[in-house]
Amino acid sequence: MIIEQYRIDEYNHINNKEHQRKAEFLRSEIANFDELVQKLIAFQIAIPSWALGTGGTRFARFSGGGEPRNLEEKMADIGLLHKLNQSSGAISLHIPWDIPEDYAAIRQLAAQYGLTFDAMNSNTFQDQPDQALSYKFGSMQHVDKAVRKQAVDHNIDVIRHGVELGSKSLTVWLSDGSCFPGQLNFRNAFQRTLESLEEVYAALPSDWKMFVEYKAFEPNFYSTTVGDWGQSYLYASKLGPQAYTLVDLGHHLPNANIEQIVSLLLMEGKLGGFHFNDSKYGDDDLTAGSLKPYQLFLIFSELVDGMDDRRMNHASDLGWMIDASHNVKDPLEDLLQSVEAIMIAYAQALLVDRAALAAAQEKNDVAGAQEILQQAFRTDVRPLVAEARLRSGGALSPLGLYRALGVRDELIKERGLKTVATGL
Repeated sequence: MIIEQYRIDEYNHINNKEHQRKAEFLRSEIANFDELVQKLIAFQIAIPSWALGTGGTRFARFSGGGEPRNLEEKMADIGLLHKLNQSSGAISLHIPWDIPEDYAAIRQLAAQYGLTFDAMNSNTFQDQPDQALSYKFGSMQHVDKAVRKQAVDHNIDVIRHGVELGSKSLTVWLSDGSCFPGQLNFRNAFQRTLESLEEVYAALPSDWKMFVEYKAFEPNFYSTTVGDWGQSYLYASKLGPQAYTLVDLGHHLPNANIEQIVSLLLMEGKLGGFHFNDSKYGDDDLTAGSLKPYQLFLIFSELVDGMDDRRMNHASDLGWMIDASHNVKDPLEDLLQSVEAIMIAYAQALLVDRAALAAAQEKNDVAGAQEILQQAFRTDVRPLVAEARLRSGGALSPLGLYRALGVRDELIKERGLKTVATGL
């Protein structure tokens, strides 16, 4: 389905009077309103190719209908999202789920939708139908060198696909670990993993980055070989200047202080990017900001502070991506909600009075520091985010227009009710 610009313009015209009323009030409160709008326009959040279908649990999966059946349809869905919000201008591919058959055609299609290619993602956490050796007992940590070589070769192949598409980064997430005490030697597993990552790192083009993702548990529940940010940082430090830690908000044990983690990684120049989602128990992969919006704001507050301290470009110097599973929602509605929550948290973080906060911290003014942060968090920045969309040609309310146009019903008509997105 293609949404014509006139449909967006008509919708915005109907809703513009109320928007302008709210925006003008906020403009009177924010001295650098237009500067912040430009930052929001530049800020883009990648959508992964595996997030366009209805997710599931270990117990069941309930398809919502109209799911994209191939890479081209996935790109069409992301193009649709970007048309609505003008903030989803990148796609992140997962290999081997989404291997292009014609690179030139896929690049042309991406340009048509206004998309770029974000990080490429490898897969050594499951066995593929034509795979020679199994990853049942790990991939890069495996005791069998042949299995490790298979995992290394796959990651190098993913890099090749990315080069053809214009990507500039590789994300490596390893499910390697153990389910029971004594199953593996921790030091040997670490060393084998490091040696495998070194082979992949050596194959990186000079202008690429490698993101080493970590996760506390699942599918292994006793130990994970890249289990936390410290282990990921250790790998990235040993690998070299092109290697970074990637933070997935759901990949921590309960109550982890993620904002402190990102602050320290930024300080060390080893924060590579983010996978955004929300959780109550573990890696729930829920809609970003749906449960812990204040935590999301605090994370962005540290990001803005740390990036400004290092004179980094907010929009391009880190990788920003959603990684969620939409078990009971329309995936496109869920993604629109996640992008909105991320943009709101970013806008709120831009409002923090950094000079006043630093002064309060130096005076040990605990209550004062809290008030400064909460003043920014409690500011309704939705008109600011909407103004950024309006100026860039997006819809004032992407979800509102999505529903008004009956997009899901149209996708079901085009693709059918019983479709399953690749990778799911």
